[in-house]
Amino acid sequence: MTKRHIGTAERRTRLALAHRLSPGARAAGAEEVAESLVALHGTDPATVYLAVGARLADAAGTVADVERALYEDRTLVRMHGMRHTVFVFPAESAATVHASTGLAVAAKARAGLLKDITTGSDGRLTPEWLAGVEESALAALARRGQATVNELTVDEPRLRERFTYGRGTNHESPQTVSSRLMRVLGVEGRVVRGRPLGSWTSSRFRWAVAPPHPELPVAEAQSELLRRWLGVCGPATEGDLKWWTGWKVTDVRRALAAVGAVEVSLDEGGTGYVLPGQLEPPDGDLAPWAALLPGLDPTAMGWQERDWYCPPELRPALFDGSGNIGPTVWWDGRIVGGWGQRADGEVVWRLLDGSGGRAVHDAVTAEAARLMEWLGGTVMTPRFRTPLEKELSG
Repeated sequence: MTKRHIGTAERRTRLALAHRLSPGARAAGAEEVAESLVALHGTDPATVYLAVGARLADAAGTVADVERALYEDRTLVRMHGMRHTVFVFPAESAATVHASTGLAVAAKARAGLLKDITTGSDGRLTPEWLAGVEESALAALARRGQATVNELTVDEPRLRERFTYGRGTNHESPQTVSSRLMRVLGVEGRVVRGRPLGSWTSSRFRWAVAPPHPELPVAEAQSELLRRWLGVCGPATEGDLKWWTGWKVTDVRRALAAVGAVEVSLDEGGTGYVLPGQLEPPDGDLAPWAALLPGLDPTAMGWQERDWYCPPELRPALFDGSGNIGPTVWWDGRIVGGWGQRADGEVVWRLLDGSGGRAVHDAVTAEAARLMEWLGGTVMTPRFRTPLEKELSG
């Protein structure tokens, strides 16, 4: 049987619709955006807000609406997920994410912490001691509702205990129990990030006890997560799936089989996968569109193999040295440049691929104005700075 072929033009159309970037596909609220994308990258707090704002219909929501979803209604939750990275998920996805990706990472993190505190304290701090501290800290957090680590150390002073990490290695350094323990509890899904100290751009978060969720079988959760992601990002290669999830290739292949994924061929070569009901191309013609997406946006970081939407020659200007993408300008399904924000709040941008035309210029200018309105005077600096963003914002 001949494979269905999905070319680059069709992939870009699918991206525009599924990722709610075409004006006609924009969403009505933050929860709808998060549900559509499966997850919003949360390592840089501002990314969550800007990724939502770029995908909302005009006048559909504000920064305050995103804050309400995160910290009052709790319809969105910030937690560790794929690749040991912090994301924002719809609350109903917490159980799926935890079982599919969190359990394996959590077991490794817990074992590492126990080994480090024991060897790094010459046996003074034991697993039994840590269990007592942990129980006390969680009880204090439940009483307070939300708290910073410093506040928790008032209730449980043992959190201030120090040990030597990496003794005898080039990485030797002092660490506190509090910093490591809260991170482990986060990956275990027992605590989540609460409201930040300061504005919505702050990365200094309070902690809160995680809302309860059912424990799902790992294979079932992996199949469900892959089904959701492939529905948004298909066609995708096995390499894309392995990179995005952080799973072993055996887990990826098992989940692909479980959802009945269908093989397709791609312009770039190799094999892509789509869900069984998504073989047909999208209906109708899509008008060209522009978007200004933040650093680490879930679309820009959605695939490992990015040539079909991010030309290799643009990458030195748009990525930092660790592979984090900065703010990007999109035109009709591909990255064409980058943007930054000056100290006075003005959003400035530059095209890098030779795109010129009046239509491109006018559309990007309109999106820059829409972004400035969303920011409402807030000046933000991406957590991971890239060459072009530094130059533009300087």
